Order: sequence, then C-alpha cells, then structure tokens
Amino acid sequence: MKVLLLTISLWSLMWSPLLAQQAEVTPLMSKALADLSGKEALMITVEYPPGAVDPVHRHDAHVFVYVLEGSIIMQVEGGQAVTLTPGQTFYEGPNDVHAVGRNASTTKPAKFLVMFVKNQGAPVLVPVK
Repeated sequence: MKVLLLTISLWSLMWSPLLAQQAEVTPLMSKALADLSGKEALMITVEYPPGAVDPVHRHDAHVFVYVLEGSIIMQVEGGQAVTLTPGQTFYEGPNDVHAVGRNASTTKPAKFLVMFVKNQGAPVLVPVK
C-alpha cells in the first residue's frame, strides 16, 4: 500500500503544473491478482475541478473508467473524442496513448472511478512527449 500511495502522490505532483487546477486522486484499493501472475488491480477515483486537463500520457495497462459525476472528454490516439456523463464508461488498452482527458465543463467538477489491470509495481502513468 505504501508503494501505491507513493505512486499516486508522484502522479499527482507530476500532473499538478499541467492542470488548470489539480485533479484529486484517491486510492481505493490495490490487489495482486493470483490467477494472473505478476499482475495487479488498482482502483482509484479522480475528481477533476472545473477546466482540468490531463497531459498526454499512457498507462501500459488495461484501464476501465466509469463516470460518477459531471462530464468528461476522453480520447486515445487514433480514436474519436467522446464526452461521457454519469453511468458511461471508457476503455484504454495497454498500448493506447491517452491523447485527451479533461473535464468537459469549465464551471462544474467531474468525478470518475478508474480501475487498472497492470504489471505489479509498474507506474500508474507514463508521460508522452
């Protein structure tokens, strides 16, 4: 759990200068997947303040997003941008580059649940230049 908290803290610090306002990342759980050797599941919530924008990045993981509140815009490189509202989902594969991730609103916050299936100990995100 210490590694998870350190990873998420570093993730937040790395993103903070790049966001209009800093996203709040809350770790919910991390679990080694016994049936998938070397893999772990990580579940977090992300709260985007109004106008928040992510830098271009990748996760090197299977990523499942579920919108809880507000509206977000997501796009992987080569795909169409989609606007998601509560109850809608988004998927990123291990080879996808997350080209667009932002709050669709400049006046209202957004919150979403994210679940990663990734290599144990691997970083949650890798910046893409």
